[in-house]
Amino acid sequence: MGLMQYINETRAELRHVAWPTRLQTIVYTVIVVALSVFIALYLGFFEFIFTTGLARTVAVLPHSNSGVTVTASTSEGTLIISTSTPAAPVKKPIPSTPGAPSFQ
Repeated sequence: MGLMQYINETRAELRHVAWPTRLQTIVYTVIVVALSVFIALYLGFFEFIFTTGLARTVAVLPHSNSGVTVTASTSEGTLIISTSTPAAPVKKPIPSTPGAPSFQ
């Protein structure tokens, strides 16, 4: 199949297409834009409600100032839990595969 034959067949098929009128195109475009804006506002409204509600809920909950920092080190196979106070860090072993070095 040559390029010219492809173009001729494509043009022949396009003659069979029922193209919308100018008015139909404008009406359908307005409908699509209006629905898109409506859905965006709808989703944005609920996102705002849930975000605001979550922020207010978190603000009401008691705050914990424990200052706990958790660091995982996979090369050593350990989990280091440290606090912001000058206490010594606590090292706990992480279960590893057999034959891997275990930290005690």
